[in-house]
Amino acid sequence: MNQIDDVARSLGQSAYERLRNMILDGTLPSGTRLQEKTFAERLGVSRTPVREAIGQLVSEGLVTRSGGGVTMVNSISLTDVMEILHLRRLLECEAARQAALSNKGVEELSALRGRIIEFLDGPRPDAETHAQLDDDLHIAIARIAGSHLLKEMIENLKLKTRIFDQGSIPDRFEPGCQEHIRIIDAIIANGPEAAEELMRTHITNAREAIIGHIHRPF
Repeated sequence: MNQIDDVARSLGQSAYERLRNMILDGTLPSGTRLQEKTFAERLGVSRTPVREAIGQLVSEGLVTRSGGGVTMVNSISLTDVMEILHLRRLLECEAARQAALSNKGVEELSALRGRIIEFLDGPRPDAETHAQLDDDLHIAIARIAGSHLLKEMIENLKLKTRIFDQGSIPDRFEPGCQEHIRIIDAIIANGPEAAEELMRTHITNAREAIIGHIHRPF
C-alpha cells in the first residue's frame, strides 16, 4: 500500500512540475484552459495526478478556478506585477539585511556569484536559464536570512512574476547581473545596511525597466 501511495505521489508531483514548467516558459500562456482529460492524455497519466497538480497550481496562484469549475492559467497584469514588486521590495530588503547578519551561506552565494560571472563572460544564457538563476539567488538569500515564512512568501511572489516574460527585457540582463554580484558581495562581507540598500535598488530598477518596456513605442 505504501508503495502504491509513493507511486501516486510521484505521478502527482511529476504532473505538477511539468504543468508548472509549461506555464512558466510560456508553453501554456495566460488564459489557457486546463482540462483534466486533455492534459492527462498529453502527460500520459490518469486524471487524478492532473487534478492534484491543478489544485496545487491554484493554491500557488498560477492557475485560477472560476465559480463554474473552469480552470485556466492566471493572467498577471501590469498592476499585479507592480504590487508584487512592491511587496518583494519590502520583504527582500529585510531578507538581504538578515542574510548579511547571519554569517551563513558563503559557499552557496559564492557558487551563485561564479555562475553569474560565467553568464557575463561567456555566451548569454537563454531567458529560462537566466530566470532560474535569478530565482535561485533570491530564494537562497531568503533561506539564509533564517525565516521559513519569509522564504515561503518571497518564493511565492517570485513564482508569480515568472508568468511575466522576463526575457522580454534584455536590457536588464547585464545591469541585473552586476546588481546581483554587488548584493552577494555585501552579504558575504556582513554588511547589512549595504545589502539592504543594494536589494532595494535592484528591485526598484527591475520595476522601472518593466514600466519602461510596457510604455516603449513599437
